[in-house]
Amino acid sequence: MNRLQGKVAIITGGNAGIGEAIAKAFVREGASVVITGRRQKELDRVVNDIMKEQGKAFAVAGSVTDELHVQETVRQTVRQFGQLDILVNNAGVGDFGKRLHEIDDATWTQVFDVNLTGVFRMTRAVLPQMLKQGKGAIVNISSIASVIGLPSLPVYAASKGGLDALTRALAVDYAKDGIRCNVVNPGLIDTPMAAPLMSNSELLDPILSHYPIRRAGKPEEVANMVLYLVSDEATWVTGGTFPIDGGMTIS
Repeated sequence: MNRLQGKVAIITGGNAGIGEAIAKAFVREGASVVITGRRQKELDRVVNDIMKEQGKAFAVAGSVTDELHVQETVRQTVRQFGQLDILVNNAGVGDFGKRLHEIDDATWTQVFDVNLTGVFRMTRAVLPQMLKQGKGAIVNISSIASVIGLPSLPVYAASKGGLDALTRALAVDYAKDGIRCNVVNPGLIDTPMAAPLMSNSELLDPILSHYPIRRAGKPEEVANMVLYLVSDEATWVTGGTFPIDGGMTIS
């Protein structure tokens, strides 16, 4: 229960789904967490849940597309806790069900601004503090869409492919500074974003037929992988790509 004792983490998109599960897993292991997201009510709910269990957390509402929000999040974190040890870039959006010729410039720009440029902004903002401390751990949440071809996901897949490449570049550039960076690539996870799919067996069953473990993943299962990667158990792990997908990408 103390794998992250004394550590401080920022988790973007921490208001629901995978981000919420990561925040709660970190707190159970002794970390103090700062969560971000666009919906204040959901952020408040997660923070209240954590504080009921005597955890330390606060939220900063806003979007990773906003540089002022990004800088303010880091500033408040360091002011409140005096350090910053972990960043989880989890915030993401998708545009599903369209082929490339059906996608307009605005959609392309929006998805990349959150899924890739948002990670660039957030990571750039935390690195000076991590460099000052001489250590840090960054985990980016990607997708199996960056590993294998999936239908009708071209913008999402491209943004996540860029994220995987950025992760490897960061790992190489900052290893000498004690900063590690890895990427986790979930398959279908039972989250609020996937709720319409999860409730429609006609759509869900054909998808699950491609998963050797015939079910969707749970947010907590992704959180456990992330927890390992940011912990001191993974001090020799950097630049890695970690699918968590019920065997889908090998089937």
